[in-house]
Amino acid sequence: MILWCFVASFGTYFCMYAFRKPFSSAEYAGFELMGMSLKTVLILSQVFGYMLSKFIGVKVISELKASKRVRLIVGLILFAEIALALFGCVPNGVKPIMLFLNGIPLGMVWGVVFSFLEGRRVTELIATGLSVSAIVSSGMLKSFGRILIEDYGVSDFWMPALIGVMFIPLFILFVWMLSKIPAPNAEDEQLKSKREAMKGQDRMEVLRKYGLGILMLVLTYALFSIFRDFRDNFSVEIWSEMQQGSVSPDVYTRSELPIALIVIVTTAFLVLFKSNFRGFLFTSSFVFIGLFIIGASTVLFQTGKISPLNWMIVNGLGLYMAYVPFQIVMYERLVALFRMKGNAGYLMYISDSIGYLGSVGIMTYKEFFQSDVSWLSFFESICYWVAIVGGVCLSIALLFFVRKHYQIKQFKIVRA
Repeated sequence: MILWCFVASFGTYFCMYAFRKPFSSAEYAGFELMGMSLKTVLILSQVFGYMLSKFIGVKVISELKASKRVRLIVGLILFAEIALALFGCVPNGVKPIMLFLNGIPLGMVWGVVFSFLEGRRVTELIATGLSVSAIVSSGMLKSFGRILIEDYGVSDFWMPALIGVMFIPLFILFVWMLSKIPAPNAEDEQLKSKREAMKGQDRMEVLRKYGLGILMLVLTYALFSIFRDFRDNFSVEIWSEMQQGSVSPDVYTRSELPIALIVIVTTAFLVLFKSNFRGFLFTSSFVFIGLFIIGASTVLFQTGKISPLNWMIVNGLGLYMAYVPFQIVMYERLVALFRMKGNAGYLMYISDSIGYLGSVGIMTYKEFFQSDVSWLSFFESICYWVAIVGGVCLSIALLFFVRKHYQIKQFKIVRA
């Protein structure tokens, strides 16, 4: 079952990226819109739609019932593909609208997939496939997109829709696999708490009890989202500046595959902790290590101690050592530790919505107020902000939840 769940989640989310990321591998050279490069406008449009999807998902995913999962996820992908097909044929001035529409359904796919996996004693292990696919898929699909453009002459504007069509059959196969995963059993519910669809009052109760800690975790995750999104969307430009010219299409894959292998091993290790409190603490330690690696690797790169390829591998490792455990373990353990009435998807979508809001803000700021700063220099600054501010926010959150845990434990002892 573990292997089945891993393959199903990995495959489904990998296929989702075929509808989201390939367009960013094109350069759209010579095209401008509203005084900005067309590529920047397109990325902003899709990210804005994706961000809106996360805000919508706070309600939709937290209230999602098991019987509606398959129908929802298939409908989301078909809507996204229609938007890509229209992207290929409408005038340039309308193309950003199509990518905005493409982003709206895609932001909810993660939550639907994770709802099949959460609340199990092995969730940390089987959900690794979901997050690792996000690491390798973006790089591989960018490489695939560049190959279609450079070797087969597919236009920048039709390449995304073509890749989407190619991946629809695979997507249906993996969704079928998800649909065959059995519900959590009694042992799962005892160890991780029962996961339920939430109502408005349930969501407010969680925020009332744990608001400060959740806020700090949300801000920490938002920094990771900004970092990851910027690194992902502008990797072509960052690599071009580091290499001072064109780069091989496979560099995006070569820089991400080692990261995926290491993250699979380290994250799966967290499943060994039956204690939700210890699992939460060890997950936090992984995030701290990731933050340190991001900052330290950037110092080494700027001082010429490591090569561009090694820097991208190491800072990507730091990002995903923090981002993946945060995404699939942190809230999973938090819900189980405090026996919250609801599901981890709710907390994840609060974090994602704020994260993508920050991503839109950073890209807009770069375009209008830092347009003369190179993509590489701007990215280096982001690395330092994430390492420092993220460390402070996570420290506050950790202190809050540890204190809350011992308060509850002491209260139970007094009552007994």
